[in-house]
Amino acid sequence: MKRKNAGKMKVPKHLEHINRCAAGIDIGSRSHFVAVPEGTDENPVREFSTFTEDLEHLAGWLIACGVTTVAMESTGVYWIPVFEILESRGLEVKLVNARHVKNVPGRKSDVLDCQWLQQLHTYGLLQGAFRPVDEVCTLRAYVRQRSTLVRSAASYIQRMQKALTQMNLQLHNVVTDITGATGMRIIKAILNGERNPDALASMRDPRCRNSRSAIARSLKGNYRPEHLFSLQQAVELYEFYQIKIADCDRQILEQLKGFDACDPPHDVPRATVEDALLGMSGVDLTSIDGIDTATALKIVAEIGTDMSRWKSSKHFASWLGLSPGARISGGKVLSSATKPVANKAAAALRMAAFTLFNSKSALGAYLRRQRARLGAPKAITATAHKLARLVYAMLAKGTAYVDAGQEYYEQRYRLRVIQNLKRKAQELGFELVAMQGTTTAQQV
Repeated sequence: MKRKNAGKMKVPKHLEHINRCAAGIDIGSRSHFVAVPEGTDENPVREFSTFTEDLEHLAGWLIACGVTTVAMESTGVYWIPVFEILESRGLEVKLVNARHVKNVPGRKSDVLDCQWLQQLHTYGLLQGAFRPVDEVCTLRAYVRQRSTLVRSAASYIQRMQKALTQMNLQLHNVVTDITGATGMRIIKAILNGERNPDALASMRDPRCRNSRSAIARSLKGNYRPEHLFSLQQAVELYEFYQIKIADCDRQILEQLKGFDACDPPHDVPRATVEDALLGMSGVDLTSIDGIDTATALKIVAEIGTDMSRWKSSKHFASWLGLSPGARISGGKVLSSATKPVANKAAAALRMAAFTLFNSKSALGAYLRRQRARLGAPKAITATAHKLARLVYAMLAKGTAYVDAGQEYYEQRYRLRVIQNLKRKAQELGFELVAMQGTTTAQQV
Protein backbone atom coordinates (compact mmCIF):
# COMPACT_ATOMS: atom_id res chain seq x y z
CA MET A 1 0.00 0.00 0.00
CA LYS A 2 1.33 3.42 -1.01
CA ARG A 3 2.06 5.93 1.68
CA LYS A 4 0.08 9.17 1.65
CA ASN A 5 1.96 12.34 0.72
CA ALA A 6 4.96 10.25 -0.35
CA GLY A 7 5.98 12.94 -2.83
CA LYS A 8 5.71 15.74 -0.29
CA MET A 9 8.44 14.60 2.06
CA LYS A 10 10.40 17.44 3.58
CA VAL A 11 14.07 17.61 2.62
CA PRO A 12 16.36 17.27 5.65
CA LYS A 13 18.17 20.40 6.67
CA HIS A 14 21.60 18.94 5.86
CA LEU A 15 20.42 18.39 2.25
CA GLU A 16 18.99 21.83 1.69
CA HIS A 17 20.61 24.19 -0.80
CA ILE A 18 23.21 26.06 1.21
CA ASN A 19 25.11 27.63 -1.67
CA ARG A 20 22.47 28.36 -4.29
CA CYS A 21 24.82 30.50 -6.36
CA ALA A 22 27.57 27.88 -6.59
CA ALA A 23 29.55 26.71 -9.60
CA GLY A 24 31.86 23.77 -10.21
CA ILE A 25 34.97 23.67 -12.39
CA ASP A 26 36.68 20.56 -13.73
CA ILE A 27 40.32 21.62 -14.15
CA GLY A 28 42.28 20.30 -17.12
CA SER A 29 45.59 20.95 -18.85
CA ARG A 30 44.01 22.12 -22.15
CA SER A 31 40.51 23.24 -21.16
CA HIS A 32 38.24 23.66 -18.14
CA PHE A 33 34.61 22.51 -17.93
CA VAL A 34 32.39 24.80 -15.86
CA ALA A 35 28.88 24.12 -14.51
CA VAL A 36 26.51 26.77 -13.13
CA PRO A 37 23.08 26.29 -11.50
CA GLU A 38 20.19 25.31 -13.77
CA GLY A 39 18.17 28.26 -15.02
CA THR A 40 20.95 30.83 -14.79
CA ASP A 41 22.00 30.29 -18.41
CA GLU A 42 20.70 28.50 -21.49
CA ASN A 43 23.83 26.38 -21.53
CA PRO A 44 24.69 25.67 -17.87
CA VAL A 45 27.81 23.68 -18.80
CA ARG A 46 30.52 25.34 -20.87
CA GLU A 47 34.09 24.59 -21.87
CA PHE A 48 36.78 27.27 -21.64
CA SER A 49 40.34 27.12 -22.91
CA THR A 50 43.28 27.65 -20.57
CA PHE A 51 44.48 30.90 -22.18
CA THR A 52 44.34 34.00 -19.99
CA GLU A 53 41.80 35.69 -22.25
CA ASP A 54 39.47 32.69 -21.95
CA LEU A 55 39.88 32.64 -18.18
CA GLU A 56 38.83 36.29 -18.08
CA HIS A 57 35.72 35.36 -20.11
CA LEU A 58 35.10 32.51 -17.66
CA ALA A 59 35.15 34.91 -14.71
CA GLY A 60 32.84 37.35 -16.49
CA TRP A 61 30.38 34.58 -17.37
CA LEU A 62 30.24 33.36 -13.78
CA ILE A 63 29.55 36.87 -12.50
CA ALA A 64 26.86 37.36 -15.16
CA CYS A 65 25.20 34.12 -14.01
CA GLY A 66 25.08 35.40 -10.42
CA VAL A 67 27.67 32.93 -9.12
CA THR A 68 29.30 33.93 -5.85
CA THR A 69 31.23 30.79 -4.87
CA VAL A 70 33.18 28.27 -6.96
CA ALA A 71 34.56 24.80 -6.19
CA MET A 72 37.41 23.16 -8.08
CA GLU A 73 39.75 20.22 -7.56
CA SER A 74 43.46 20.70 -6.98
CA THR A 75 44.74 19.20 -10.23
CA GLY A 76 48.52 19.61 -10.55
CA VAL A 77 49.35 23.29 -10.92
CA TYR A 78 46.72 23.98 -13.58
CA TRP A 79 44.29 25.33 -10.99
CA ILE A 80 46.55 28.20 -9.89
CA PRO A 81 45.80 30.66 -12.77
CA VAL A 82 42.07 29.96 -12.51
CA PHE A 83 42.11 30.40 -8.73
CA GLU A 84 44.01 33.69 -8.85
CA ILE A 85 41.90 35.23 -11.64
CA LEU A 86 38.57 34.27 -10.08
CA GLU A 87 39.66 35.43 -6.63
CA SER A 88 40.81 38.76 -8.05
CA ARG A 89 37.31 39.24 -9.49
CA GLY A 90 35.73 38.92 -6.03
CA LEU A 91 34.52 35.31 -6.24
CA GLU A 92 34.87 32.92 -3.31
CA VAL A 93 36.99 30.03 -4.58
CA LYS A 94 37.26 26.72 -2.69
CA LEU A 95 40.07 24.38 -3.56
CA VAL A 96 38.77 20.87 -2.89
CA ASN A 97 40.72 17.72 -2.13
CA ALA A 98 39.94 15.12 -4.82
CA ARG A 99 39.89 12.38 -2.16
CA HIS A 100 37.02 14.11 -0.34
CA VAL A 101 34.98 14.32 -3.55
CA LYS A 102 35.40 10.63 -4.28
CA ASN A 103 34.27 9.69 -0.77
CA VAL A 104 30.81 11.23 -1.33
CA PRO A 105 28.46 8.49 -2.66
CA GLY A 106 25.59 8.85 -5.10
CA ARG A 107 27.34 10.02 -8.24
CA LYS A 108 25.78 9.04 -11.57
CA SER A 109 27.99 7.94 -14.45
CA ASP A 110 26.42 10.38 -16.91
CA VAL A 111 27.15 13.45 -14.80
CA LEU A 112 30.20 15.51 -15.71
CA ASP A 113 32.83 16.22 -13.07
CA CYS A 114 31.99 19.92 -13.07
CA GLN A 115 28.28 19.18 -12.53
CA TRP A 116 29.10 16.83 -9.68
CA LEU A 117 31.29 19.46 -8.02
CA GLN A 118 28.58 22.09 -8.52
CA GLN A 119 25.93 19.83 -6.97
CA LEU A 120 28.05 18.92 -3.94
CA HIS A 121 29.01 22.54 -3.39
CA THR A 122 25.36 23.58 -3.60
CA TYR A 123 24.51 21.29 -0.69
CA GLY A 124 27.54 22.49 1.29
CA LEU A 125 29.26 19.10 1.21
CA LEU A 126 32.66 20.40 0.15
CA GLN A 127 35.27 21.97 2.37
CA GLY A 128 37.94 24.23 0.94
CA ALA A 129 41.58 23.43 1.45
CA PHE A 130 43.84 25.75 3.43
CA ARG A 131 45.51 28.50 1.43
CA PRO A 132 47.36 31.33 3.19
CA VAL A 133 47.03 34.99 2.32
CA ASP A 134 48.63 36.27 -0.85
CA GLU A 135 51.73 37.72 0.87
CA VAL A 136 52.47 34.37 2.54
CA CYS A 137 51.90 32.57 -0.78
CA THR A 138 54.60 34.77 -2.31
CA LEU A 139 56.98 33.97 0.55
CA ARG A 140 56.14 30.28 0.21
CA ALA A 141 57.01 30.35 -3.51
CA TYR A 142 60.44 31.86 -2.75
CA VAL A 143 61.16 29.34 0.02
CA ARG A 144 60.11 26.38 -2.13
CA GLN A 145 62.24 27.66 -4.99
CA ARG A 146 65.20 27.88 -2.62
CA SER A 147 64.63 24.29 -1.50
CA THR A 148 64.63 23.19 -5.14
CA LEU A 149 67.93 24.98 -5.74
CA VAL A 150 69.46 23.43 -2.62
CA ARG A 151 68.52 19.94 -3.82
CA SER A 152 70.01 20.65 -7.23
CA ALA A 153 73.22 21.96 -5.68
CA ALA A 154 73.45 18.84 -3.50
CA SER A 155 73.35 16.63 -6.60
CA TYR A 156 76.46 18.38 -7.93
CA ILE A 157 78.23 17.85 -4.62
CA GLN A 158 77.64 14.15 -5.18
CA ARG A 159 79.09 14.44 -8.69
CA MET A 160 82.15 16.19 -7.29
CA GLN A 161 82.49 13.35 -4.83
CA LYS A 162 82.17 10.78 -7.62
CA ALA A 163 84.83 12.43 -9.78
CA LEU A 164 87.26 12.58 -6.84
CA THR A 165 86.62 8.92 -6.01
CA GLN A 166 87.22 7.88 -9.62
CA MET A 167 90.63 9.54 -9.39
CA ASN A 168 91.17 7.80 -6.00
CA LEU A 169 91.41 11.10 -4.18
CA GLN A 170 90.07 10.24 -0.73
CA LEU A 171 89.42 13.81 0.28
CA HIS A 172 86.08 12.96 1.90
CA ASN A 173 87.86 10.67 4.38
CA VAL A 174 89.98 13.48 5.83
CA VAL A 175 87.68 16.49 5.33
CA THR A 176 84.20 16.61 6.85
CA ASP A 177 82.72 18.75 4.06
CA ILE A 178 84.39 18.89 0.64
CA THR A 179 82.54 22.16 -0.05
CA GLY A 180 84.04 23.77 3.05
CA ALA A 181 87.03 26.08 3.16
CA THR A 182 89.67 23.33 3.04
CA GLY A 183 87.87 21.17 0.52
CA MET A 184 87.15 23.90 -2.03
CA ARG A 185 90.70 25.33 -1.84
CA ILE A 186 92.17 21.90 -2.56
CA ILE A 187 89.69 21.10 -5.36
CA LYS A 188 90.27 24.42 -7.12
CA ALA A 189 94.04 23.96 -6.82
CA ILE A 190 93.69 20.54 -8.45
CA LEU A 191 91.67 22.08 -11.29
CA ASN A 192 94.40 24.73 -11.70
CA GLY A 193 97.00 22.02 -12.26
CA GLU A 194 98.49 21.39 -8.81
CA ARG A 195 99.39 17.68 -8.33
CA ASN A 196 101.84 17.74 -5.40
CA PRO A 197 100.06 16.16 -2.38
CA ASP A 198 102.17 18.13 0.14
CA ALA A 199 101.38 21.41 -1.59
CA LEU A 200 97.70 20.55 -1.65
CA ALA A 201 97.74 19.49 2.01
CA SER A 202 99.32 22.80 3.00
CA MET A 203 96.03 24.47 2.07
CA ARG A 204 94.23 22.88 5.03
CA ASP A 205 92.39 25.16 7.39
CA PRO A 206 93.95 25.36 10.90
CA ARG A 207 90.65 24.20 12.35
CA CYS A 208 90.78 20.94 10.37
CA ARG A 209 91.01 17.90 12.65
CA ASN A 210 93.23 15.75 10.42
CA SER A 211 96.91 16.48 10.15
CA ARG A 212 98.70 17.75 7.08
CA SER A 213 100.37 14.38 6.49
CA ALA A 214 97.04 12.52 6.61
CA ILE A 215 95.53 14.88 4.05
CA ALA A 216 98.61 14.52 1.82
CA ARG A 217 98.25 10.72 1.81
CA SER A 218 94.63 11.01 0.65
CA LEU A 219 95.58 13.23 -2.31
CA LYS A 220 97.76 10.74 -4.20
CA GLY A 221 95.58 9.71 -7.11
CA ASN A 222 95.24 9.04 -10.80
CA TYR A 223 94.49 12.36 -12.48
CA ARG A 224 92.74 11.31 -15.67
CA PRO A 225 91.54 14.12 -17.97
CA GLU A 226 87.95 12.89 -18.30
CA HIS A 227 87.51 12.81 -14.53
CA LEU A 228 89.07 16.25 -14.15
CA PHE A 229 86.62 17.54 -16.77
CA SER A 230 83.67 16.09 -14.83
CA LEU A 231 85.01 17.60 -11.60
CA GLN A 232 85.42 21.02 -13.17
CA GLN A 233 81.88 21.08 -14.56
CA ALA A 234 80.43 19.89 -11.24
CA VAL A 235 82.28 22.65 -9.36
CA GLU A 236 81.15 25.33 -11.80
CA LEU A 237 77.52 24.22 -11.64
CA TYR A 238 77.65 23.98 -7.84
CA GLU A 239 78.93 27.56 -7.59
CA PHE A 240 76.27 28.70 -10.09
CA TYR A 241 73.53 27.27 -7.87
CA GLN A 242 75.09 28.95 -4.84
CA ILE A 243 74.70 32.29 -6.63
CA LYS A 244 71.03 31.54 -7.35
CA ILE A 245 70.46 30.46 -3.75
CA ALA A 246 71.91 33.80 -2.60
CA ASP A 247 69.48 35.57 -4.96
CA CYS A 248 66.61 33.64 -3.37
CA ASP A 249 67.83 34.59 0.10
CA ARG A 250 67.68 38.27 -0.85
CA GLN A 251 64.16 37.91 -2.21
CA ILE A 252 63.04 36.05 0.92
CA LEU A 253 64.50 38.76 3.15
CA GLU A 254 62.79 41.52 1.17
CA GLN A 255 59.47 39.67 1.36
CA LEU A 256 59.82 39.17 5.11
CA LYS A 257 60.52 42.87 5.59
CA GLY A 258 57.15 43.65 4.01
CA PHE A 259 55.18 41.98 6.83
CA ASP A 260 53.93 44.03 9.73
CA ALA A 261 55.16 43.05 13.16
CA CYS A 262 52.60 41.22 15.26
CA ASP A 263 53.85 42.89 18.44
CA PRO A 264 55.13 46.49 18.29
CA PRO A 265 57.83 45.96 20.99
CA HIS A 266 59.47 43.43 18.68
CA ASP A 267 60.04 46.05 15.98
CA VAL A 268 63.73 45.28 15.48
CA PRO A 269 66.02 46.08 12.51
CA ARG A 270 65.40 43.33 9.94
CA ALA A 271 68.88 43.00 8.51
CA THR A 272 68.87 39.19 8.71
CA VAL A 273 66.31 36.46 8.17
CA GLU A 274 66.26 35.80 11.92
CA ASP A 275 65.34 39.40 12.70
CA ALA A 276 62.79 39.51 9.88
CA LEU A 277 61.10 36.33 11.14
CA LEU A 278 60.93 37.80 14.63
CA GLY A 279 59.39 40.97 13.29
CA MET A 280 56.88 39.04 11.18
CA SER A 281 55.63 36.62 13.83
CA GLY A 282 56.40 38.51 17.03
CA VAL A 283 57.86 35.35 18.62
CA ASP A 284 61.14 33.49 18.34
CA LEU A 285 60.31 30.02 17.02
CA THR A 286 63.99 29.10 17.08
CA SER A 287 63.82 29.04 20.88
CA ILE A 288 62.07 25.67 20.53
CA ASP A 289 64.63 22.87 20.65
CA GLY A 290 65.17 21.31 17.23
CA ILE A 291 63.82 24.28 15.25
CA ASP A 292 66.51 26.39 13.60
CA THR A 293 66.12 29.43 11.36
CA ALA A 294 65.69 27.38 8.18
CA THR A 295 63.00 25.20 9.76
CA ALA A 296 61.17 28.20 11.22
CA LEU A 297 61.23 29.88 7.81
CA LYS A 298 59.74 26.78 6.13
CA ILE A 299 56.98 26.54 8.73
CA VAL A 300 56.03 30.21 8.55
CA ALA A 301 56.14 30.16 4.75
CA GLU A 302 53.71 27.23 4.65
CA ILE A 303 51.18 28.24 7.32
CA GLY A 304 51.68 31.97 7.85
CA THR A 305 51.16 33.54 11.26
CA ASP A 306 47.34 33.63 11.45
CA MET A 307 46.38 30.66 13.62
CA SER A 308 42.67 31.58 13.62
CA ARG A 309 42.25 29.29 10.60
CA TRP A 310 42.36 26.38 13.06
CA LYS A 311 40.09 26.10 16.10
CA SER A 312 42.75 24.70 18.40
CA SER A 313 46.18 23.14 18.47
CA LYS A 314 44.54 19.73 18.07
CA HIS A 315 42.92 20.80 14.81
CA PHE A 316 46.25 22.23 13.66
CA ALA A 317 48.12 18.98 14.40
CA SER A 318 45.40 16.98 12.65
CA TRP A 319 45.65 19.19 9.56
CA LEU A 320 49.39 18.55 9.52
CA GLY A 321 48.75 14.80 9.60
CA LEU A 322 50.58 14.36 12.91
CA SER A 323 47.60 13.24 15.04
CA PRO A 324 46.82 9.54 15.59
CA GLY A 325 44.06 8.09 13.48
CA ALA A 326 40.72 7.02 14.95
CA ARG A 327 39.42 4.15 12.85
CA ILE A 328 37.03 2.50 15.28
CA SER A 329 34.33 -0.07 14.51
CA GLY A 330 32.19 -1.75 17.13
CA GLY A 331 34.24 -0.24 19.92
CA LYS A 332 37.43 -1.79 18.54
CA VAL A 333 40.32 0.34 17.32
CA LEU A 334 41.12 -0.84 13.79
CA SER A 335 44.01 1.54 13.17
CA SER A 336 45.62 4.50 14.87
CA ALA A 337 48.03 5.35 12.06
CA THR A 338 48.31 8.97 11.00
CA LYS A 339 46.65 9.92 7.75
CA PRO A 340 48.95 10.26 4.74
CA VAL A 341 49.37 13.91 3.79
CA ALA A 342 51.89 15.76 1.63
CA ASN A 343 52.47 18.68 3.96
CA LYS A 344 55.81 20.48 3.80
CA ALA A 345 55.32 22.05 7.23
CA ALA A 346 54.79 18.58 8.74
CA ALA A 347 57.92 17.33 6.97
CA ALA A 348 59.92 20.21 8.45
CA LEU A 349 58.62 19.40 11.94
CA ARG A 350 59.52 15.72 11.53
CA MET A 351 63.06 16.68 10.53
CA ALA A 352 63.24 18.98 13.55
CA ALA A 353 62.11 16.13 15.79
CA PHE A 354 64.72 13.82 14.26
CA THR A 355 67.52 16.14 15.42
CA LEU A 356 66.51 15.78 19.09
CA PHE A 357 67.75 12.23 19.70
CA ASN A 358 70.89 13.48 21.49
CA SER A 359 69.37 16.65 22.91
CA LYS A 360 69.51 17.23 26.67
CA SER A 361 66.23 19.15 26.57
CA ALA A 362 62.80 18.02 27.75
CA LEU A 363 61.77 17.38 24.15
CA GLY A 364 64.85 15.22 23.65
CA ALA A 365 64.00 13.18 26.75
CA TYR A 366 60.43 12.80 25.49
CA LEU A 367 61.65 11.57 22.09
CA ARG A 368 63.96 8.97 23.64
CA ARG A 369 61.21 7.79 25.97
CA GLN A 370 58.79 7.37 23.06
CA ARG A 371 61.42 5.61 20.97
CA ALA A 372 61.91 2.99 23.68
CA ARG A 373 58.15 2.48 23.87
CA LEU A 374 56.97 2.85 20.25
CA GLY A 375 60.03 2.71 18.02
CA ALA A 376 61.84 5.49 16.18
CA PRO A 377 59.29 6.31 13.40
CA LYS A 378 56.33 6.71 15.75
CA ALA A 379 58.47 8.54 18.28
CA ILE A 380 59.48 11.10 15.64
CA THR A 381 55.82 11.61 14.70
CA ALA A 382 54.81 12.00 18.35
CA THR A 383 57.56 14.55 18.95
CA ALA A 384 56.66 16.42 15.76
CA HIS A 385 53.07 16.55 17.08
CA LYS A 386 54.35 18.16 20.30
CA LEU A 387 56.43 20.63 18.28
CA ALA A 388 53.36 21.55 16.21
CA ARG A 389 51.35 22.34 19.33
CA LEU A 390 54.19 24.49 20.67
CA VAL A 391 54.36 26.40 17.38
CA TYR A 392 50.58 26.92 17.46
CA ALA A 393 50.67 28.22 21.04
CA MET A 394 53.49 30.66 20.30
CA LEU A 395 51.93 32.05 17.10
CA ALA A 396 48.36 32.12 18.41
CA LYS A 397 49.00 33.56 21.88
CA GLY A 398 52.39 35.20 21.49
CA THR A 399 53.85 33.22 24.38
CA ALA A 400 57.56 32.48 24.68
CA TYR A 401 58.97 28.96 24.96
CA VAL A 402 61.21 28.07 27.86
CA ASP A 403 62.85 24.65 27.95
CA ALA A 404 62.30 22.93 31.29
CA GLY A 405 65.27 20.62 30.73
CA GLN A 406 65.78 16.88 30.66
CA GLU A 407 65.85 16.50 34.45
CA TYR A 408 62.47 18.25 34.80
CA TYR A 409 60.89 15.91 32.23
CA GLU A 410 62.34 12.83 33.93
CA GLN A 411 61.05 14.04 37.30
CA ARG A 412 57.56 14.65 35.91
CA TYR A 413 57.59 11.24 34.24
CA ARG A 414 58.63 9.56 37.52
CA LEU A 415 55.79 11.29 39.39
CA ARG A 416 53.27 10.13 36.78
CA VAL A 417 54.51 6.53 37.09
CA ILE A 418 54.23 6.70 40.89
CA GLN A 419 50.69 8.08 40.72
CA ASN A 420 49.65 5.31 38.33
CA LEU A 421 51.18 2.65 40.58
CA LYS A 422 49.38 4.08 43.62
CA ARG A 423 46.08 4.07 41.77
CA LYS A 424 46.50 0.46 40.61
CA ALA A 425 47.55 -0.61 44.10
CA GLN A 426 44.43 0.96 45.61
CA GLU A 427 42.24 -0.77 43.04
CA LEU A 428 43.73 -4.11 44.12
CA GLY A 429 43.40 -3.33 47.83
CA PHE A 430 47.07 -2.55 48.52
CA GLU A 431 49.00 0.50 49.53
CA LEU A 432 52.19 1.81 47.92
CA VAL A 433 54.77 3.15 50.36
CA ALA A 434 58.38 4.30 49.97
CA MET A 435 61.20 2.28 51.49
CA GLN A 436 64.15 3.83 53.25
CA GLY A 437 67.11 4.25 50.95
CA THR A 438 65.06 3.67 47.79
CA THR A 439 62.68 5.71 45.71
CA THR A 440 59.56 3.59 45.67
CA ALA A 441 58.52 0.12 46.73
CA GLN A 442 55.36 -1.85 46.85
CA GLN A 443 54.29 -3.28 50.18
CA VAL A 444 52.12 -6.37 50.05
